[in-house]
Amino acid sequence: MNGEAGKVYQGASALSMDAKGRMSIPARHRDALSLQSEGRVTLTKHPHGCLLLFPRPVWEIHREQIAAWPMSARAWQRIFLGNASDVEMDGAGRILISPELRVAAGMSREVMLLGMGSHFEVWDAAKLEESESQAIAAGMPDVLNNFSF
Repeated sequence: MNGEAGKVYQGASALSMDAKGRMSIPARHRDALSLQSEGRVTLTKHPHGCLLLFPRPVWEIHREQIAAWPMSARAWQRIFLGNASDVEMDGAGRILISPELRVAAGMSREVMLLGMGSHFEVWDAAKLEESESQAIAAGMPDVLNNFSF
């Protein structure tokens, strides 16, 4: 694995998809993705209602792990592997999100790209706001009782 495999992505970016379903990767992430994966990324569906965007080397590790899951997890393999789509950034730093994945995540024109460490989540902006509001209303989970800043 090259030195960029451990790149940590963080931060939120409000973006707009064009009519063809293309989304521009923000410049601050574009260079790192170019170094880490030559602009090759994989998008897949997540059951929380968003898409996951992985630099290809990171996805390849996850793909091997998911493929090795037992038969009892077949439905989850379908969600992650069956919906995976390999894409490449174009010369303008955009990626194309397939119509199937846009529909699966309920995406409209306004989207949010969230850096989540080794990968990104891509959300419809309104859905993310709703999800965050529900999480805040529910309070912190018990596993975070000892966490503080």
